[in-house]
Amino acid sequence: MRKIVWRLLLVVSLFAPAVVPLAQQPTAVQLHIQGPIGPATSDYVQRGLAVARQQGARLVILRMDTPGGLDSAMRSIIQDILASPVPVVSYVAPSGARAASAGTYIMYASQIAAMAPGTNLGAATPVQVGGLPGGGKPQQPGEKGDESGNTMKHKVVNDAVAYIRSLAELRGRNVQWAEKAVREAASLPASEALKKHVIDVIAPDTAALLAAIDGRTVTVPKGKITLHTQGLALRSIEPDWRTRLLATLTDPNVAYLLMLLGFYGLFFELANPGFVLPGVAGAICLVLALYAFQVLPVNYAGVALILLGILFMVAEAFVPSFGALGIGGVAAFVFGSIIMFNAGSDVYAVSLPLIASVALVSAGFFIGIVGMAIRARSRPVVSGQEQMLHAVGEVLEDFQGRGSVRVHSELWSAESDVALRRGQKVRVTGIRGLVLQVEPLREED
Repeated sequence: MRKIVWRLLLVVSLFAPAVVPLAQQPTAVQLHIQGPIGPATSDYVQRGLAVARQQGARLVILRMDTPGGLDSAMRSIIQDILASPVPVVSYVAPSGARAASAGTYIMYASQIAAMAPGTNLGAATPVQVGGLPGGGKPQQPGEKGDESGNTMKHKVVNDAVAYIRSLAELRGRNVQWAEKAVREAASLPASEALKKHVIDVIAPDTAALLAAIDGRTVTVPKGKITLHTQGLALRSIEPDWRTRLLATLTDPNVAYLLMLLGFYGLFFELANPGFVLPGVAGAICLVLALYAFQVLPVNYAGVALILLGILFMVAEAFVPSFGALGIGGVAAFVFGSIIMFNAGSDVYAVSLPLIASVALVSAGFFIGIVGMAIRARSRPVVSGQEQMLHAVGEVLEDFQGRGSVRVHSELWSAESDVALRRGQKVRVTGIRGLVLQVEPLREED
């Protein structure tokens, strides 16, 4: 028995050196920011930093290629970076990538800012919902304009300048260029950014980046630490289904379509009670659209115009106005769609081809309804009291005054001022209650 125990201990001792280093191998976590920065991006970065902290990672690499995004999402990411005990490296890659607008702020907030050759950053001028007053263009020194518009521009731009300057001072980077990036929307390629001390490293790939920053000292909330990045195992955390779903829902084009599907679904349910499916689907789409609107820069005047346009087009189908309501509805629909999201930014806005397509479909729908209504009005009446007038019937018995006739294969009581014979053809001239007024059918008729 003792021999068996010693043999087991020997086997464990042989495998232990191989197992322990593997479990304790230092790692670097890599996150990816691809495309516009929104609520899904901030949620993904927050959870990625939490995973890095829980697993004891030595470094987080934030690989970026972004045109910018929402101010609220950007500030949330920056707050998470500043509070992270794990140092963060923002890395603009691959070649051809950019860190524009919100991406520039994130670069300044990170402990290490790095770029691949052939990349650029900058153009950090903020854009308000609906665009900056006066067209969204920052006022240049000595330029005059509307006083209220200039005041609002100064507030927005000065707030952004103060924010990026504080980040530049915190990380010891070029403060003057940071301000220029906001006030003048300046941009820099990677080589110029390194010369101007806007970034710290240029590296063609992740391996070169880890080698370049090895031994650097950075500041985290607990104090200064020295980076040991040689031999780090790289673990990439890709966006999961939750992040992808959130990104899809908060896409302005998707939110726009969800809102329209919600409106149309509820309309069809109210117009045809009992179908259930249109109402259920419409309600779900509308709730999802409202969730997206909560986190997107929505101009609710645009939403109101869209709803008004839909109501006008629906009203045209029920109250024909020779196209006035329909044309007005299409115009309100298009204008509302254009101004619904931030008109001063191409990052979060509804696609113009999509607006045109939806407007044409809606207009075609309302024109079709109006056309059917006009054709229906021009057709002869085929039911009710009116369809009995001038109808031809047959006398069932000889009578003068009141008797019986057959009209449309139905037996009716009839009155006539002249004598009628059985089998004679008669024409209905009027209806009094349930009694037909008839007269003999003349041969020329």
